[in-house]
Amino acid sequence: MVQLFPKEERFFDYFDSASEKIVSGIRLFNEMMQDLSNAEEKAKMIKDVEHEADHITHETVAKLHTTFVTPIDREFIYSLITKMDDILDLIESACERVFLYKIKTSTPEAMDLVNILEKAIEQVAKGVRGLRDLKNFRSILDICIEINRLENEGDRTYRNALSVLFNSPSDPIEIIKWKDVYETLEDAIDRCEDIANILEGIVLENA
Repeated sequence: MVQLFPKEERFFDYFDSASEKIVSGIRLFNEMMQDLSNAEEKAKMIKDVEHEADHITHETVAKLHTTFVTPIDREFIYSLITKMDDILDLIESACERVFLYKIKTSTPEAMDLVNILEKAIEQVAKGVRGLRDLKNFRSILDICIEINRLENEGDRTYRNALSVLFNSPSDPIEIIKWKDVYETLEDAIDRCEDIANILEGIVLENA
């Protein structure tokens, strides 16, 4: 039987483009945190990537409003694209804090959080790419398990970061600055887990 209203497959292209932007964003931020002497340049680059991601999000939502048949549930499409946008917003927010607070040297704890976030984002990108072929749903579920593991690791690292911060002799202003940065990075890791939950929902409904 011929399908009169074929499914709009372009949403997968939007997902892939958005995931590429968050990968680019976290890699730029990681480079920035390793060498804060070029913080201003990297901050501008991250802001540009965030603007490009915003455009993808707006385009996806606009397409959603004009598409009759979607490849997966509309709610999943909206949640997935907006959560990916949230991750990049939080990366930019952490970047802005580091730059505006004039932080000159990173901390081992900050780098641990950044590296965990980068690994989680790479898994998000793999999971999103897997949506094109839900027959391989097992691999998507394995990715979700890994994202959940990384989120748990992020929680432990965040708690350790706060412990080190509050139990080391330091300027109270510096404590406030770093606490803000750590919280923002931890929030970004949490958003990756939100995406894992969305991916699991998509698999359960469609596989």
